[in-house]
Amino acid sequence: MTTERHTILHISDIHATDGELLYGQVDGIGRLYRVAQYVAEAGLTPEAIVITGDLAQSGHGNAYPRLRNAFAEVSSLLGAPLFSTLGNHDEPAQARVLDGHAIQHYRVIELDRLRIVTLDTSTGSIPSDQLDWLRAVLAVPYGWGTVLAMHHAPVPSPLPALARRGLGNSAELAAAIKNSDVRLILAGHYHHTMSAEIAGIPVWVGPSLAYEQIMNAGPHEVAGQDSAMFSIIQLTETGFSAAPVSLLSSTPLFTIPIGQATVAGRLPSTH
Repeated sequence: MTTERHTILHISDIHATDGELLYGQVDGIGRLYRVAQYVAEAGLTPEAIVITGDLAQSGHGNAYPRLRNAFAEVSSLLGAPLFSTLGNHDEPAQARVLDGHAIQHYRVIELDRLRIVTLDTSTGSIPSDQLDWLRAVLAVPYGWGTVLAMHHAPVPSPLPALARRGLGNSAELAAAIKNSDVRLILAGHYHHTMSAEIAGIPVWVGPSLAYEQIMNAGPHEVAGQDSAMFSIIQLTETGFSAAPVSLLSSTPLFTIPIGQATVAGRLPSTH
């Protein structure tokens, strides 16, 4: 059954650990379950769940079986297929236990009127053979178009300390996707939300589920604060929207039933 839009739950940079918590307090897999609960309670019904890399923290290869089980449970809870890519923290050999990663760490998925292509940037770049494969896939347009999902953003961060930590061969990727049906690129890695463009194609860099980059840490260092976030992406035949969502709990400034909103779209006065 088709709908007028496709919703993608975009999660990035889980940094799951095996045993101790990341930095003594971050439970990546636990936060993944919290995202699923949030989405279900909000009444969102994504057509796909896309996770863009750094699934596990470096040195925590034993976390992949736990991730595999968590991915299956989240997919079942939300009634949507889940697709994942690898990042620089991931262990390609041990990640083969994950669904869709047994043979190679990139693939193409046809999802109703939308095509999703996941890429492997675990080395920091896209290998030439993978770029050749991508060109062959994109040679045949599909439905509403294609969404690329990868870990390393193909655009630089505005932060000096992160500016050179994006995709190592972004120019080659730009050449491969120029004039194709690629509608949107989903990425992560920077641990801060960002929108950009490459080869005329929008790029959405999603926030991290593990921690948020502190934007004023200075030009010579990076620092993170405990703030778990994810993104909601919605695509129609002609456009898209993207919004970051925080898991932080806070006391609402106000709570008013939607039905009480005025015709003009303004919330009524509470005093």
